[in-house]
Formats: sequence, structure tokens, C-alpha cells
Amino acid sequence: MEQNEPQDGYPLYDLRVEVEQAEGVPMICRHHVGDWFTVTDDDLITMGPGVRFPMYSLAAILPILPAKQRELHPNDWMLSDAVIACPDPHCGGRFRIRRLDRRMQSHAENSALPTGEQ
Repeated sequence: MEQNEPQDGYPLYDLRVEVEQAEGVPMICRHHVGDWFTVTDDDLITMGPGVRFPMYSLAAILPILPAKQRELHPNDWMLSDAVIACPDPHCGGRFRIRRLDRRMQSHAENSALPTGEQ
């Protein structure tokens, strides 16, 4: 444990989700190549300047983010698979999830319950 790490610490990765386009498939929904948002400080979502994200696309991405933040087994498919397709099957929108900085979080700062409670 490093000197500044909390005793009740656990690691999470900051994430960046960026819009890409599948080759040869038009963008139907209102996302734009290069638009992005980040997930930092455990659960805060920050959109890039001027970025607006369609609700259904965001709904498809959100369930994956907590798993992508966590340490994973080297053979876990969640570690290698990083592109989520737009939920509209006719849209070429793709959302690439990249890990950024690894930060230590404090259980006490993120939960009202003591560690080990279920």
C-alpha cells in the first residue's frame, strides 16, 4: 500500500467513452464521431465540450461502465472487448471505452456501511 492510499481503499479506473463509426454504415442517431464523455472520481460523468448524448445510446453503455472500471482477470472478456454498438441496428455508431488513470477510492467515502456488510 502506498503512503497516501486509504486503509479501506480499492482501485477503480477512470474511463473515456468516445464515439466512432462502423465502416460503411451511416450514422442514424444524433451522436457524432469524436464526441466523448469521461467517468471519473468513482461515478461522475463529464461530457466533452458541446457534447450531447442520445438517451438510448447512453442507456446501452451505462451498465458496462462499472465492470470496465474494476480490476479484471487477464482472461476476462470484459478486459478485451471495449466497443459497444448503438442500440439502433441501422446506425453505425460505436462507443469505444478506454481506461485512463487508476485511482484508489475509499470505502468510507463511498458507503455509509462498514466494510464487509452485505
